[in-house]
Amino acid sequence: MISVNNLCVRFGGFELFSNLGFMINPRDRIGLVGKNGAGKSTLLKIICGEITPDEGNISGSSDIQIGYLPQQMKVSNKSISVLEDAKTAFKDITIWEAKLEKINAKLLEVTDFESDEYLKLIEQLSLLNEKLAVFGSESIESETEKILKGLGFLPSDFSRGVTEFSGGWRMRIELAKILLQNPEIILLDEPTNHLDIEAIQWLEEFLSNYKGAVLMISHDRAFLDNVTNRTLEINAGKLYDYKVSYSKFKVLQQERIQQQIAAYENQQKVINDTEKFIERFRYKATKANQVQSRIKQLGKLDLVEIDDLDNAAINIKFPPAPRSGDIVVETKELSKAYGNHQVLKNVDFIIERGEKVAFVGRNGEGKTTLSRIFVGDLEYDGVLKIGHNVNIGYFAQNQDELLDPELTVFETLDKVAVGDIRTKIRDILGSFLFSGEDIDKKVKVLSGGEHSRLSLAKLLLEPYNLLVLDEPTNHLDIRSKDLLKQALLKYNGTLILVSHDRYFLDGLVEKVYEFRDKKIKQHIGGIYDFIRRRKIENINEIEKKDKQIKIDTQKNTSDNKQQYLERKERSKKLNSLEKKVKKHEEEIEKLESEIQGLNNILSEPDKHDEKKLAVTYQMFSKLNEKLEKEMIAWEDASQELEIFLKEIENIDL
Repeated sequence: MISVNNLCVRFGGFELFSNLGFMINPRDRIGLVGKNGAGKSTLLKIICGEITPDEGNISGSSDIQIGYLPQQMKVSNKSISVLEDAKTAFKDITIWEAKLEKINAKLLEVTDFESDEYLKLIEQLSLLNEKLAVFGSESIESETEKILKGLGFLPSDFSRGVTEFSGGWRMRIELAKILLQNPEIILLDEPTNHLDIEAIQWLEEFLSNYKGAVLMISHDRAFLDNVTNRTLEINAGKLYDYKVSYSKFKVLQQERIQQQIAAYENQQKVINDTEKFIERFRYKATKANQVQSRIKQLGKLDLVEIDDLDNAAINIKFPPAPRSGDIVVETKELSKAYGNHQVLKNVDFIIERGEKVAFVGRNGEGKTTLSRIFVGDLEYDGVLKIGHNVNIGYFAQNQDELLDPELTVFETLDKVAVGDIRTKIRDILGSFLFSGEDIDKKVKVLSGGEHSRLSLAKLLLEPYNLLVLDEPTNHLDIRSKDLLKQALLKYNGTLILVSHDRYFLDGLVEKVYEFRDKKIKQHIGGIYDFIRRRKIENINEIEKKDKQIKIDTQKNTSDNKQQYLERKERSKKLNSLEKKVKKHEEEIEKLESEIQGLNNILSEPDKHDEKKLAVTYQMFSKLNEKLEKEMIAWEDASQELEIFLKEIENIDL
């Protein structure tokens, strides 16, 4: 559909990337990954025509429609309702109808019904008819409502004015417009930043079934794995194309690098041995022919190169948390309303020392509100008790708006640092990738990722024993998120995380608090336990309602017994599938641990003899093969579980 040819982009004397080339094919699901600043967003802007590259071009049919959602965009401020604004996506229908008229007129003039021109016109006619059939005037209203509901809007929101909503919700309206336009290619730059977990799961399913191609930038690993079947990585100015999802790409990437290292080391040994032979026998007449032959061999060698992986990464280590009281935070009948809009009502909540918990739920249900109440930003009704000796560190969701845009990076930390820590400000900034001239940058010119890193750096200025982090992973690249997760796992204080990133939360929190209908419900276990349990609860609610209806009409004992047996069988199968997934996850974790141990040996070849290195590399390759098979098995088992959960949801009891 679209061909990207030899793109090169330079900023001043700096070359962002060069000779980038790839194809976007129909039905492609591509994840574009790389560290912050690698050029991912720039590449999307070039494809949609917002930026012109210094070299290279984008080629494809002029009829191809591209829908583009940037990371930050100018959202609608029109004084119209949400529904009316979303329906502006269908302005192209009139254009399609005009094109259809022209094509029909041209077809009347064609005499050769086997010509390329005729076949092309028929193809265009078919495509336009399909679009008009899908988005005819009868289905516009229902299709718009369906997309808005999927993205988290309530039916009561449809008539509300666009300006009543926050920037994040207005970004959802812009995303809805793109999805409603049904373009051949959708370009998405961090689409999950403004979505809650339910909306993300809906978007995953929508994109998986979408008829066109999707190219997206995302730092949400679970989202990438659930949607994409191809991964493009921009690394150190080069492009790597893998026909697999993100997790499989990471395995193949490491395998490729290890193979390159082994081939490079073997070649270097051959070169050294050859050079020693040449030096030893250079002046012996009897060996002259052999020496010349070896010299020619060296000249013909294609030198093995190791891909230059960009390993720059943040280095986070939270200071040891001072001991607090056993109860860190407690609320009794806490309520919060904004005017007539009640957000929280009579909430009772306790968090104890050392707990790591997640706040989840639809946007607008009160997660950020309660976080701000804890840190003293908002007034409330009811009782709030902060425990003995509790010192709260807070990362706000709108952290970039709270930083002074006129201060430099260094001044931002220097202004709040006190005591001996002021002498370590440069070291702290360096560990968050602010070095050299970067520390003199004004905050107003920083990227989203740089804003997040600077805000996280502020949390290292003093030892907090309660961290309240509201969407800390927004704008961070995948590697930075992994390192932040590892730092939080080692953190010995109490942690409250507001996040929609399932991979980030997985293994990090042991309790999930769901915000729903002005209340908070506690779920023991990790994020995926909560998601699975939530689906079952929804099913049980349907069962209860249906059962009540049957009681109100005419109860049939044998039918009830049959339903009970069917539910019991479904529960048995569900447990079996969940155990199967867990078994694969444990095996993957074990294999990754073993591979890491072997990797440590291979990364220090000077400390080991050649025989051990050869055996180690052999084991390393076998374990990687086993890991790849195990990941495929885990993916199949997870998909089987997901399908079964959907089947349960669709059962008409």
